[in-house]
Amino acid sequence: MLVELFDHMTLGTDAEVTRLLPLVSAQRREEALRYQHTHGRFCCLQSYAMLLELIGAVSPTLDYTLPEFVFNEHGKPFIPNRDNLQFSISHTKNAIAVALSSQPVGIDVEQIRSASPALIEKTMNAAEQQQIARSAHPDATFTALWTRKEAVLKLLGTGIIDELHHVLDKADRYVIETHVDIRKGYAWSTAQYAEQTEL
Repeated sequence: MLVELFDHMTLGTDAEVTRLLPLVSAQRREEALRYQHTHGRFCCLQSYAMLLELIGAVSPTLDYTLPEFVFNEHGKPFIPNRDNLQFSISHTKNAIAVALSSQPVGIDVEQIRSASPALIEKTMNAAEQQQIARSAHPDATFTALWTRKEAVLKLLGTGIIDELHHVLDKADRYVIETHVDIRKGYAWSTAQYAEQTEL
């Protein structure tokens, strides 16, 4: 698995959006222009550029340089006819994350922010709630747990589900890595199925 993380978000200007627009597929360009604000457009374009960089690192002879995506019924993107190029993209206010693997993969990055008791109760099981309550940095712990859950859901290709309490109950089925950068204010996780061949 290859992962690229970008957190120089001050570079996300209108000028940079203009520079990136001709460098992406027509499909991605249309998607970016649906955003009403510069940040969304930049994240859409920059994440695609990051994906191209990772693809180029593992498959320099790819027969097309600007892949278009197809989507499953829950919106998980794929590159058609390229089962060996599985990817996941995520972005938040202060970071963009992209993962590429020869096997299914999920990635999620989130800005560290406080969660209400109601949100914690709705999304975390009793053990996770205790972990948050005991933490020296409860907001970071909540965010880290959230990224773990969402990375698994993106791996599965289901999108966010109503019942979030049990997403990590069978964690031995997955290889999940989580990173927290309190100074920069974000956490991110990757998830893959256990016992699979990596890039």
